[in-house]
Amino acid sequence: MAVPDMSQPSRDAPKSTAHQAMVTDQFTRQAALFAEAPALHDAASLAMLVDAARPQATDTSLDVACGPGTVVAAFARHVRHATGLDATDAMLDQARKFAAARDLGNVAWRRGDVRALPCEDRAFDVVSCRFAFHHFEQPADAFAEMARVCRPGGRIVLCDAVVSDDPRKAAAFNDMERYRDPSTVEFRTVSYLAALFGAAGLPQPAATFYRLPVEMESVLKTSFPAGGDHDGVRAMLREAVDGDRMGIGARRHGDTIRFAYSVVILVATKP
Repeated sequence: MAVPDMSQPSRDAPKSTAHQAMVTDQFTRQAALFAEAPALHDAASLAMLVDAARPQATDTSLDVACGPGTVVAAFARHVRHATGLDATDAMLDQARKFAAARDLGNVAWRRGDVRALPCEDRAFDVVSCRFAFHHFEQPADAFAEMARVCRPGGRIVLCDAVVSDDPRKAAAFNDMERYRDPSTVEFRTVSYLAALFGAAGLPQPAATFYRLPVEMESVLKTSFPAGGDHDGVRAMLREAVDGDRMGIGARRHGDTIRFAYSVVILVATKP
C-alpha cells in the first residue's frame, strides 16, 4: 500500500482572513512553548486517544492541526505511516524537531487548511484532530473534510475540551478562553461535537472522557492574551471560583487557582 498522496492542490474554501491571521500569530508565538507543555505529552491521555482509534500496523494516519507533532508521534509507533498537517510553519518546525529527536522515520509533515485538506478522497485509515476544533470558525466544514479523506472502514477521531451544558457557565468559560487566547472561536458541548458525525453521514461516535488538571500560572506561560493582559485572565479565573461559574471546578490553592479542562474523545468508523 502506497503512502497517501499529499501533493494534491488545496480545494477552494471560504476563509476569514482576520481569524486566520490571528491563528497564525498566536500559534507562531506559542509554538516553542507548546512543544514543551507537559499536558500535551501526557502519556495516559495520548494512549487513550490512540487506543480509541484501534490502529493497525498496516494503517496510514493523518493528524489535522497537528501542532508540535505529539499525536503524530504517538500514532507512528502503531501504524505504517503517520502524517501531520498544520496551518502554521512554526508548529511544523517544532513537529519536525520532535520526530527527529525520537528517530521516527515513518512520518511526514504538510502545511494546509483543515477546510481544504491537500489530499485525495479516502486516503487514510485513521484521521484525527486533538485540541483544535475550538479554533475553527466552520467546524462542520472541517469535519466534513476529515470524513472525506478517511477510507471506508477507517476511524475518525475528534478530541477537544468541552463546555458545561449550562449556557451561563459555558459562556463564562468561553469569554475567559477568548480573552486568554484570541484565536479561540468557541469551545462546544459534547452533544454539539457528536452531532458533527451524523451531519457527515457517520454513525453515533463512541465517547471517552477525561479531565486535564492545570494550574493558572502554568497555563498563562503559554498564553498571549488580548493586550498582553495576563492579570485580566487571572482576575477572571479567580472570580470563577465562587459557584464554579465556568464549570471547570476552579478552586484556590495558595496564591494560585487550579482547575480542569473536561475533555472528550469521540470516535466513529466510516461506513
